[in-house]
Amino acid sequence: MRAKSSLGRPFGWLWGAYAVSTFGTWLAFDAFPLIAILVLHAGPAQVSILAAAGTAVGAAVAVPLGPWVEFRRKRPVMVAMDLIRFAALTSVPVAYALGWLGFAQLLVVSVIVAAAGITFTAAAGACLKALVEPRDLIVANGRFEATTWTASVVGPPLGLAAIRLFGPVLTVVADAASYLLSALGIRAIGGSEPRPVRPEATRQRHPGAVLEGWRYILANPALRPLLFNTALVNSLIMASVPLLAVLMLGRLGFAPWQYGLAFSVPCLGGLAGSRLARPLAARYGRDRTMRVAGSLRACWPLGLAFVGPGIGGLVLVMTVEFGLILFSSLFNTLLGAHRLEHTANDRVARTLSAWSVTTKTTAAAVTALWGLLAGFAGSRTAIALAGVLLLATPLLLRAGARTEPTAEAPEPAREAQETPTP
Repeated sequence: MRAKSSLGRPFGWLWGAYAVSTFGTWLAFDAFPLIAILVLHAGPAQVSILAAAGTAVGAAVAVPLGPWVEFRRKRPVMVAMDLIRFAALTSVPVAYALGWLGFAQLLVVSVIVAAAGITFTAAAGACLKALVEPRDLIVANGRFEATTWTASVVGPPLGLAAIRLFGPVLTVVADAASYLLSALGIRAIGGSEPRPVRPEATRQRHPGAVLEGWRYILANPALRPLLFNTALVNSLIMASVPLLAVLMLGRLGFAPWQYGLAFSVPCLGGLAGSRLARPLAARYGRDRTMRVAGSLRACWPLGLAFVGPGIGGLVLVMTVEFGLILFSSLFNTLLGAHRLEHTANDRVARTLSAWSVTTKTTAAAVTALWGLLAGFAGSRTAIALAGVLLLATPLLLRAGARTEPTAEAPEPAREAQETPTP
């Protein structure tokens, strides 16, 4: 077995930058809604707008940034996106201290942070592909996935404790500082990063350029069904989250700490899934393992429709969430490697940007639709319908994991992407 250090120092800095910003994000996970409620005395409608509109508008703003990122050095773009998020988030405690904080500022900051996050992710995918050998992509994605789930276990409880002791604004300060540290980590990677060569045919800008990422995905039989599957699965899962919160904290009478426990402890399944990805892929094949994991993750959410009160209901939610997170983590780790291998080097940023925009906007739309459905039919019925629809999503996986990796880009673009970058 290869040593962990075999991924190299540059990847270590990239991983460290990701880890610190991820922990900061999860530490301040509930900060904006709580600021809106406790500081600005916002109502349910405003809090819902803050949660949905920030993500949706941020995704729309990020659409033209994918082509822009593709032919620029990725590390400076990542540093710039971290600094933009740092500045935007820092404006919140500054405005609060001066007595100027308003709901409109929170909404604008959430849009900026969402758009910068999508752009950062697109650049980071191309950066990762340049830093890591293809055979190590599963290991690298597994480490990112494990970091995400570790942060999701540790971050929210610490964040809630900090909010209780110091108020929600302080956690925003911590989140802002995490992006500054992330920028410093990316700068510490070192090495040189030649500017990617723009093919002559793409030098002239045209309005359709912003759609290039979607064109590439839809024309690629290895990516197209996986995008449809991921967008649909993520949307149906996310649509059930607020409905389950209403059901558990309202009619079923669970205490807030029980609700938090029901979702934090199962995140340990994410750690297990990220660690299992490499040995399972080595034994059974990556494509087969990904299809099985993607199918199994869809089997769990229907159980949430049957949650009842008391310890039995709490155990049911924790069991369902553990199974869902375990197989989602396993699938996501393999999907990350699969997606990079099947994307040409000079298309990575646009492809990942289009992927993020699609999944985020679809999730926002489906969540809003399911909220309306719950208003007519009830939360339990809406959760059950989402679970039933999820059972059909594995059909979209059958074609997506059976094709060979995409041929690399023309030599100039390939050299630009594979050279170690700062």
